[in-house]
Amino acid sequence: MTQAFHAAALMLVPGLPLLLAAFWAIPGLRAGIGRLVPLAALPALLLALFNEPGAVVHLEWILLGTTLGVTEITRVFLLFTALLWLAAGIYARGYLQDDPRRPRFELLWLLTLSGNLLLILALDVISFYAGFALMTFAAYGLVIHTGKAVALHAGRVYLAMAVLGEGLILVGLFLASNQTGAGLQPQLADLPAAVAEFGQRDLLIALLWLGFGIKAGLPLLHLWLPLAHPVAPVPASAVLSGAMIKAGLLGWLHTLPIGLLSMPGWSATMIGAGLLAAFGAAFLALHQQHPKTVLAYSSISQMGLITVGVGMAMQAPDLRPLLMAAVAVYALHHGLSKGALFLGVGIARHPGRLAGPLLWLLLALPALSLAGVMTSGVVAKLGLKAALDTQMALPDWWAHLPRLLELAAVGTTLIMARYLWLLRSENQGDRAPAASWAGWLILLAAGPALIFLPGHWGLADRSAITASDWISLTWPVLAGTAAALIASRTLKPWPIPPGDLLALITPRPETMAAISAWILAWLHSARTQMNRARISARRRRNDFLRPDRFWQRETTLVYTAVLTLVLWTMWW
Repeated sequence: MTQAFHAAALMLVPGLPLLLAAFWAIPGLRAGIGRLVPLAALPALLLALFNEPGAVVHLEWILLGTTLGVTEITRVFLLFTALLWLAAGIYARGYLQDDPRRPRFELLWLLTLSGNLLLILALDVISFYAGFALMTFAAYGLVIHTGKAVALHAGRVYLAMAVLGEGLILVGLFLASNQTGAGLQPQLADLPAAVAEFGQRDLLIALLWLGFGIKAGLPLLHLWLPLAHPVAPVPASAVLSGAMIKAGLLGWLHTLPIGLLSMPGWSATMIGAGLLAAFGAAFLALHQQHPKTVLAYSSISQMGLITVGVGMAMQAPDLRPLLMAAVAVYALHHGLSKGALFLGVGIARHPGRLAGPLLWLLLALPALSLAGVMTSGVVAKLGLKAALDTQMALPDWWAHLPRLLELAAVGTTLIMARYLWLLRSENQGDRAPAASWAGWLILLAAGPALIFLPGHWGLADRSAITASDWISLTWPVLAGTAAALIASRTLKPWPIPPGDLLALITPRPETMAAISAWILAWLHSARTQMNRARISARRRRNDFLRPDRFWQRETTLVYTAVLTLVLWTMWW
C-alpha cells in the first residue's frame, strides 16, 4: 500500500498539470481549468514537505521506462520550485484577470510547470531530458505572451539559444549514456562515473557544462536572460528566474563527475566563470533602466556564486557532500527571494493605499535576504563559506575566495538598491487584485518560514552564528548601501542596453529599420537611374538609325572618314 501511495504521489506531481493541460483542449472546460491552474503545483509542495527521500517508482509503460523519485538534493529543488509556482500561479490569476490572452497563458503555464517538475523527479536520462525540453520550449510562449515587437525579438533570442543548449545537452547525454552500457534505460546516477571514464572526458564535460550553462546564465551564454525577463508577464518572470534557471544547475549536479576525481583545470575555469558572472552582471545591472532587467542581471550574478560552489567541488571530492548541500540551500534561498522581488514589481505598480513606508519595508525584506543578512540568506551565505573553513588541504589561492564572496555581496547590495530606486517611478496609483497580493505575501513569508528546514533535513549547519560570521555578513551590506547613496547623487548610469554583448554584434531594431530604409531608397534610386539610362540608350540608337539625324550628328565622323580615305589614296 505504501509503495502504491508513493507511486501515485510521484506520478501526480508532473501528471496533474499535464492532465489539466489536456482537459484545456475542451473549450467548455477552460474557465474551470483556469481556476485550478494555481493549485497544479500543490501536490509537488506536499510531496516535498512530507515525503522522505528515497522512494522510487518504475513506470515501464511511460516513454522507454520512466523512473521517478526524490533524493535529498532534489527534495530541496522540488520544495522551492513548487512553492514558487504555487505563489506565482495565484498571483497570475489577478495579474491577468483582464488579459484576453490569459487562456493561452494558462495552457503554456501548465505545460512548462509539468516539464519543470518532471526534470526534478526524473531519475532516468530520457525522462529528465523530456522534462527539460518540455519546460524550455513551452516557456517560449510565456516569453512572447504580449506579442509586441520587443517580446518577439526576445523570444527569437531565447529560442535560438535554447536550441543551441538542447543540441549540446543531447550530444553530451548520448555520449555519456552510451558509456554506461545501460541500453535504452540509462539512469542519471550512472552518468557522473561514465563521464569520468570517457576517453575524451574534457570534451564531454564541456558539452554538458556549456549546454546546461545556457539555462544557468553562464557568461557569454546569458544573453537571453536580460531580454526575456523584462518582456514576460511578471509571474512568468518570477518562475523563469526563480525556478527554471535552476534546471541548468540540477543538470550539472546530475551529470558532472563531482566527487569522483579532482580536476583542478575545470575547477579553476568554473570558479573564474562564476566570479566573472557575479561581478560582471552586477556592473551591468547598475546601468539598467527597468527593475525587471536589473533583477535578470541579478539572477546571473547569483548563479555565478552558485557556479563557484560547483567549481570548488570539481577540485575537492571530499567536500562534495558539504558543497552540494550548500549549493542546494543557496538555490532555495535565491529562488524564494528572487521570486518575491519579481512579484514585488507588480505590487509596486499597483500598491493602492499601501504606497508608503510599509510597502517599502516589505519590498526590502527579500532584497536584504538576497544580500545575505536576513532569513534564508544567512543560511545560504554561511553554508557556501563553511567549505572554506574545513581542515582539508585546499589550493592556496582559495584563501582569497571568502573576501571575493564578500565583495560580491557588496555588488548584490548595489543591485538591490538600484532595483528599489527604479521602483519609485512604477506606481500607477491603483491597487493590484487580491490574488496578486496573496501570491506575493506567500513568498514573502516563505523565506522566514523555511529557514529552519535545511537544518532539520541535515543540509545546513545548525550551530550558532558567531560574531565574525555576522561581521562578514553585514559589512558588505553596509558598504554597498553607503556606495549606493553616494552614487545616486554623483554618478549617472551608462546607456548599456539589455542583452549587452548581443547589442554589439546585432543592431538594435531601430538601427535595422534605418538601414533597411536606406537600402530601399538606394535600390529605388538605382532602379530609377537604370531606367533613365535604358531610355536614353534607346533614344540614341533610334537617332543613329535615322538618316536625317545621322548627317546632323555625325558630321565630324564623316569628315574624318573622307579625309582618311583621301590620304590613303594619295599614299598609294
